[in-house]
Formats: sequence, structure tokens, C-alpha cells
Amino acid sequence: MSDPKQRLLETASGLFYRQGYHATGINQVIAEAGVARASLYLHYESKESLLLAFLQQRHTDWMEGLKTFTGKASKPRERILAAFDYLQDNNEREDFRGCAFLNILSETTDQDTAILRVIQDHKKDVRAFLADILTKEKQLVQDHVYLLFESAIVESQLYRNQWPVQEAKKVVGGLL
Repeated sequence: MSDPKQRLLETASGLFYRQGYHATGINQVIAEAGVARASLYLHYESKESLLLAFLQQRHTDWMEGLKTFTGKASKPRERILAAFDYLQDNNEREDFRGCAFLNILSETTDQDTAILRVIQDHKKDVRAFLADILTKEKQLVQDHVYLLFESAIVESQLYRNQWPVQEAKKVVGGLL
């Protein structure tokens, strides 16, 4: 069995993603992780620091998954279209729960600057990743691909369906 710090992070990650940040209480995290309250504060100074750890881990895992998925293709067009396949795969695995970062963003306030910074950094990294694949394309095309990619995530969560990703992929295929 994993150590208490890892159990706390794994448990909180699942709860934050499924229930949301504010709907998840520290007592629930402690109980479901099967750790003592002291363990939580030994490893994480607050609920917010646990959330930040979740977002940082989610970023790492998500970007690695995206790179692995798109790395199977050799040409830029194929790699970009594979990125949309990655979204469809995520939708299937995660039951159309959508973007963890945008879900958390919807719960933040102007005072949550550390959380906002992590979310913005994630989105900047996604945008840079897509732009790096599209280096031969104009900035406008790179921007359109990124916006279609992000909107496909949101709309597929809203409609709990793959059609927004499939349609965005078709549009991007036509752009490239």
C-alpha cells in the first residue's frame, strides 16, 4: 500500500475531480485515504496546498499522456489530429468529466492567485505543445487549433458526447 502522502494525494485527486474542490471536505479526504489527520498536515499545510499538488500532478500526467498519444504519429498534421483522439480517449476514461483545471477555475476567486497561476501555466503549456507541432503554420492557425482544442473539451463535457471533439478535429483537419 502506498505511503500516507501518496494516499492523500490520490484520494484528494479523485474527489476534487469528481466532486469539485469546495464540495470535498478535508474530513472526507482523511477518511477515504485511511490516514490520521496529523498525516495530512504533516505533508500538506492546507487544503489549498493539497489542491495545488493535485493540479501539478494532473498537469504532469496529462501532458505525458498527450505527448505519448501524439508521439505515435510522425507528421505534424497527424500529430495534431491525434491530440483530438487523446481528448476522446480521456472522455471515455473519465466519463466526460472535462478539464480538471477549468473545473477548478470555476470554483476560484480573484484571491486564489496561486491556483490561477497553476491553471494558466497548464493552459500555456498545452498551447505551446500544440504550437510546437505546428511550427510551419501561421500564428493565426496555431491560435485557432488551440481554441478548437479547448472548446472541444468544454463542449464534450457539456453534452457528454464525443461529437464536439470529432467536429473540432474535422475543422482542424480542414485548416491544415
